[in-house]
Amino acid sequence: MPHVVVSPLSRLAESATRFGARDMVTLINIGTVVARPVEIAEARHLFLGFNDITEPMEGMTHPVAEHVSQLISFGQRWDRQAPLLIHCYAGVSRSTAAAYITAIALNPEFDELELARILRHNAPSATPNGRLIALADDILGRKGRMVDAIRSIGRGEEAFEGKPFILPLTV
Repeated sequence: MPHVVVSPLSRLAESATRFGARDMVTLINIGTVVARPVEIAEARHLFLGFNDITEPMEGMTHPVAEHVSQLISFGQRWDRQAPLLIHCYAGVSRSTAAAYITAIALNPEFDELELARILRHNAPSATPNGRLIALADDILGRKGRMVDAIRSIGRGEEAFEGKPFILPLTV
């Protein structure tokens, strides 16, 4: 069964191999060098460069609707023959938001709160980026339900980085 795998940058190659991923989304600061795992072809890798912030800040790139639209389009093109690997620097904020967004975009019938609870169970340190969630909520026409669901699970446990985990595409 296809699923999304979330990983921090430090465990990227290990996660690609361990989970058999063939497609990858990178959400990381512009200019950060990311060594694409050998399992991931260049054409099957989406690189989205922006800082992990929720409000515009001087000298930083904040996430915008175009980033979320590219993420959703990439997820919709994914053939689901192997897991989709999504990572950011720490595997806590940008990547957990992107995994949640991708799962909802691919399965509009999903209950936002139920999926948020699964996310929390599978990733105790997850603190999805609120700006990404709000942008996706608007783009996907979820009427605030994604934002409310993520708020309801609160901030994740303190961690330097998250552990690789699976977010299922069936609930």
